[in-house]
Amino acid sequence: MHWKDYFFFFQKIGSRYFILAAAAFFALYVFRLGKNRYRKIQARNPRTRDYLREMGYSVCTISIFAMVPVVLLKNPLVVIHTSYYTRISDYGWGYFFIAFPLLFFIHDTYFYWTHRLMHHKILFRWFHLVHHHSTNPSPWAAYAFHPLEAIVEAGVFAVFLFTLPVHPLHIYLFFFFMIVYNVYGHSGYEFYPAGFTRHWLGKWINTSVSHNQHHHYFKGNYGLYFTFWDRIMGTMRADYDRDFDAIATHNT
Repeated sequence: MHWKDYFFFFQKIGSRYFILAAAAFFALYVFRLGKNRYRKIQARNPRTRDYLREMGYSVCTISIFAMVPVVLLKNPLVVIHTSYYTRISDYGWGYFFIAFPLLFFIHDTYFYWTHRLMHHKILFRWFHLVHHHSTNPSPWAAYAFHPLEAIVEAGVFAVFLFTLPVHPLHIYLFFFFMIVYNVYGHSGYEFYPAGFTRHWLGKWINTSVSHNQHHHYFKGNYGLYFTFWDRIMGTMRADYDRDFDAIATHNT
């Protein structure tokens, strides 16, 4: 392993997680900056040991995530077989921007189906139970995975590299947005306005309420960015709109 490369990626991935999760945690849980505008989805707060558990597993996840670009991008025997490119002129600016919705669709599809698979009774305790110890998640839960689940989650990076051309900026911007949305989804607060889930566009976008329900009840709402797989496959919880409205009507 190229240790300098490994520690470079560990620092990059780790700093994104800790800066964003800490910003959300201190804003929402310590200083409670949104207390007069946003309602917490579950009234109680997690315990200190919950925060520590989430941070501990997140560090483990980051250590696994950091290995993936080293193996796939820094190994000349591997990277030559990928679709990784460094000159935007190779595919043009048009493709550069079109690639982003493709990346989100691929990741959401990958996440939905691997997530549902990890909920199978044979796999759940080995892969996904650690993440579901956070029945009332905080921003620190964004990367709180068992090592086996972390490997599964990291697999989408390989899917990208072997399915469509990706530029370093694709990787940086996509995974930055991913952790932002992941922290939001585990924040324990809802920021979208009332009526969002009933809007023609909003109904297809995943929310913090949706993912919080998944953590609380363990079933349904398996999507990451979008709800279309849940809606198509009938795994959207029937009480989703009702619970969202009960929370979001406070966001005025």
